Amino acid sequence: MADLAGGHVVQMTEGIGDWIARRSSRAADWPVAELVAAKGETGISVVIPARDEEATIGAIVATIRRELVEDWPLVDEIVVVDSRSRDATARVAAEAGAVVVAQDAVLYPLEGLPGKGEALWKGLAATSGELVVFVDGDLYDFTADYVTGLLGPLLTEPAVAYVKGFYHRPLVGTAAVDTDGGGRVTELVARPLLNMYWPQLAGFVQPLAGEYAGRRSVLEAIPFVANYGVEVGHLIDLLELRGLDALAQVDLGERKHRHQSTQALGRMAGQIMLTMFDRLDRYGRLVSAQPPATLLAQFRRGESEHGVEREIVLTELDCAQRPPLSTLRTRHTVELRDTA
Repeated sequence: MADLAGGHVVQMTEGIGDWIARRSSRAADWPVAELVAAKGETGISVVIPARDEEATIGAIVATIRRELVEDWPLVDEIVVVDSRSRDATARVAAEAGAVVVAQDAVLYPLEGLPGKGEALWKGLAATSGELVVFVDGDLYDFTADYVTGLLGPLLTEPAVAYVKGFYHRPLVGTAAVDTDGGGRVTELVARPLLNMYWPQLAGFVQPLAGEYAGRRSVLEAIPFVANYGVEVGHLIDLLELRGLDALAQVDLGERKHRHQSTQALGRMAGQIMLTMFDRLDRYGRLVSAQPPATLLAQFRRGESEHGVEREIVLTELDCAQRPPLSTLRTRHTVELRDTA
């Protein structure tokens, strides 16, 4: 695939164009009736990590239950992982028809870790389907084809092990809407580093997308970074484990969700960078004389003892991660703690 940049012809990494054409599809390509026919006895679970998402989680769960459980027998279980919410997320999700598990109650007595990746890992442990679909809990205007689109390649292509969603991400500002302004961490951090060190993954439109699905046998064979580094860690680990042709992507249309502050995105970017540096070391791609520091200093309005009108905010980013679930289950007997 060639493009023009600065008057020069540039060439994408060999084979990426072919992969995009072969392993990319649209949600509309996978009608639910065809997927139900292809499902057979395959168990399908949907996992939704949610922290303080009472405004959106009910509609997401209700849509999946109505259209993909009651109208069509495609999804076998819907599990919401309540990630230490301080609002009514758990109650709203349960009333809409989901099984709700508290993040820290899964795999008890393991001590819980904070972060989205931890919630995803716990969701994987709390479900049983051979195929597992992950959907974020903060989506507005959610439609069932988020789930059917991700399941399509898995139910019809035995060679596909993992499917990533992509979409247009509008950034809504006070004065205007940037139709593709979302995904700032992707464009400023993840994409440049992936192109430098894992150019085979350059064909993924949204490498950090929170909507994806995979075969349980594969998901249980890889580690889960506990924080926002989990998605990029998945892509890198699966590329190394199964190769590019086992990965696919599906166009899910448009994604509307809450936008985080610039400082929150900075912390997310730091977590993603640490995850990628960890993978560079793990797979022998880059040898560093000194590991990266994990303390992030940011500034916000306020007073400080240093004589500037800014308050220093320090965050320990860390790169804690859970081992492949399959290895844990061979070493320990763990369970879901009854919190009723």
